Amino acid sequence: MKVKPADEIAQFLAPIAEETGVEIVEVRWDGRTQSLTVVIDAPGGVDMNLCEKFHRAIDLPLDELDPTFGAAYTLNCSSPGLDRPFKTARDYERHMGEAVEVHLYAPLDGSKYYEGELIGYDGAVIRLRTKEGEREIPAAKASKVCLLIEV
Repeated sequence: MKVKPADEIAQFLAPIAEETGVEIVEVRWDGRTQSLTVVIDAPGGVDMNLCEKFHRAIDLPLDELDPTFGAAYTLNCSSPGLDRPFKTARDYERHMGEAVEVHLYAPLDGSKYYEGELIGYDGAVIRLRTKEGEREIPAAKASKVCLLIEV
């Protein structure tokens, strides 16, 4: 099935997201289940009520956009999840000052894993405040960066 590009759908929905107080993190199409998923985030986090509010706000406008060119599909709205890897500069900005974990492709100073407070990101370098002090990690060496979930 042909589907409009995710970035076109995200741009179309951006004004509605702004009005609703959310940010569109990702738009995904799953051809197997014929479902369009809009992943959102918000400063205070995302709960079921916010997902439902945004879902209702975009349902009719998406019908007008017709992202699947008339074919039936299921619309889903969800949060990014706590363990979602950072993908964009905006992800780093959103979580500045929070505890993160950084997984590396190969050891750096003897370790493939670092955790600490995210204090900087410029696209090339991830800066952390760790128990041992500040550490700069080349972003290209990171295989995964996400929030540190302490249990």
